[in-house]
Amino acid sequence: MNILVAYDSYFGNTEKVAYKIGETLGENVPVHRVQDVSSDMLNGIDMLVLGSPTRAFKASDATNAFLKKLPKDQLKGVKVAAFDTRMDEVKVGNPVLKFMVGIFGYAAKPMAEKLVKNGGVLVGEPAGFIVLDSEGPLQEGELERAAEWAKSLLA
Repeated sequence: MNILVAYDSYFGNTEKVAYKIGETLGENVPVHRVQDVSSDMLNGIDMLVLGSPTRAFKASDATNAFLKKLPKDQLKGVKVAAFDTRMDEVKVGNPVLKFMVGIFGYAAKPMAEKLVKNGGVLVGEPAGFIVLDSEGPLQEGELERAAEWAKSLLA
């Protein structure tokens, strides 16, 4: 299976998750920043996994630009999945943050919806991996959880 993992990352947390997912999906799965992914790189792929940090309750600007520039039906029939990195609003304990997340959510679900709108076939629920502070680190066990999620995409 020809798989591509594309991601954006500010502080390295989403990058770590993306590389763990790529490693889990196969020995030679390419992992690239969204800024480096060309339309040609998407030709002939069987699966695209897209990751972004959640910034202001949405995907990063670079991730949104990537999604916006996808040619119509570029992903027709391609298996797709999306993940984000995020802070856990329950652990943060800020009621305003919890309220805002309830309204706006996180990045992964809208990313997945855009991939599907472009013709992709969703193969897994959008996933979120927890960072302990705005700059990280990842919560203990998140890379293992990312590997399990990646395995589920192949099922």
